[in-house]
Amino acid sequence: MRVRNIWAVYFSATGTTEKTVRTVAAAAAEVLDAPWQAVSFTLPQERQEKLQFCTGDLVFVATPVYAGRVPNVLLPFLTENVIGNGALAVPVVLYGNRNYDDALMELRNILQANHFACVAGAAFVGEHAFSRVLAAGRPDAEDCALIEGFGEAVGRKVRRLEHTPETAVAVGGCDPIRPYYKPRDRQGNFINILKVKPVTDMDKCSGCGLCAEKCPMGSISAHNVAEVAGICIKCCACVKGCPTGAKYFTDEGYLYHQHELEEMYARRGEVEMFL
Repeated sequence: MRVRNIWAVYFSATGTTEKTVRTVAAAAAEVLDAPWQAVSFTLPQERQEKLQFCTGDLVFVATPVYAGRVPNVLLPFLTENVIGNGALAVPVVLYGNRNYDDALMELRNILQANHFACVAGAAFVGEHAFSRVLAAGRPDAEDCALIEGFGEAVGRKVRRLEHTPETAVAVGGCDPIRPYYKPRDRQGNFINILKVKPVTDMDKCSGCGLCAEKCPMGSISAHNVAEVAGICIKCCACVKGCPTGAKYFTDEGYLYHQHELEEMYARRGEVEMFL
């Protein structure tokens, strides 16, 4: 099958999902001898208009995994504004070493419902948003080789296709999609961190405003960066992107969950690819 254009479409608060999907798309483009370009829907202003594709496009759509699912704040944009019109698609998710649960299947189902034909899918591993030690440095060199190899394999598969597949590729996960993963304490009580927000050490803050620029929800005030007026999705773009270390979390439930993840999932999370 002839592909005219390849797209890397992504939400990536800290850059790991972006790095992954760009690598995949570039590798597929090399095999298919087609141009590729990247489109971010990370920032609020990037989610204002529809993304329309068409027959002849191959679209890699990538999101991080939040609590085993596609981030719920992205569902309205993904379900309403990313339209396939017969394009081929490859859902890609990036998880932080615990598990991707049903995120890949959920993303595949969304794309398939939006008139894409999903021909492959993959779950890769990146450093967890909450932590600097859980899956630290991933995707690493070993991961990047797998990511590039996956892109090449997708390219070869698409090149062999004689027509658009009617059935979506089988991927890991459960259907119907399960509820979001809920962190619990050692007594089994639910730890609710939904309304938790980062704090700012104004003695360390340089006033650069980078945290406000990076916030994918537009929730940090550019005039007073200590003010988080909107929702916080705990992506940690502000925490990891702060050049002076002025942003951090103090909530006891959040910190308990962070340390529990670091203790329980210190093993090397596995990549899963579906072709």
